[in-house]
Amino acid sequence: MDEATGLVRGGDHGSFVDSDPLVGRIVVSAEEIGARVAELGAEISKDYSGRPPLLVGVLKGAFVFMADLARAITLPLELDFMAVSSYGAATKTSGVVRIVKDLDLDLTGRHVIVVEDIVDSGLTLAYLRKSLLARGPESLAICTLLQKSGQQRTDFDVDYVGFEIPPEFVIGYGLDVAEEYRNLPDLRVYLAGEPE
Repeated sequence: MDEATGLVRGGDHGSFVDSDPLVGRIVVSAEEIGARVAELGAEISKDYSGRPPLLVGVLKGAFVFMADLARAITLPLELDFMAVSSYGAATKTSGVVRIVKDLDLDLTGRHVIVVEDIVDSGLTLAYLRKSLLARGPESLAICTLLQKSGQQRTDFDVDYVGFEIPPEFVIGYGLDVAEEYRNLPDLRVYLAGEPE
């Protein structure tokens, strides 16, 4: 556990990371992630004082971020999860979004915060946002760990952003390529390019 943030940090992944030619430089370190998640938790705790939020995690990529974020929020809260797919095993979105797992809880009258791992073009998030707004929440906000600079093609703002990063494909801290690398404690560049 990280003494400064109280967040659980991953183990030593040096052996398999150092020998993997597809794993590049660190974009955001585990320490930077821990500090920023603590800041986001404090900000959300202040903004939602008196109105406990429902965190909706978008699986699978956001599960590590959401676990740490939930523990950094000092309010009563509830959690639910949904899964959407627009990537499959590729590193570029197909543009076709489908809900793979829907929510268990009713959103009517709730203060909902969608927790995402990364916002790229924003098209998947736009679809998800429209779907969730139709379910009657009292409010709907978006919190993402990462936002790629200059890539958004949507007309709404993300309410809480952990880090803005260059338009590179990154892995680690829940983000994957074909289900691999999610357990890296930091965020790193994936060097294999953009396979279709």
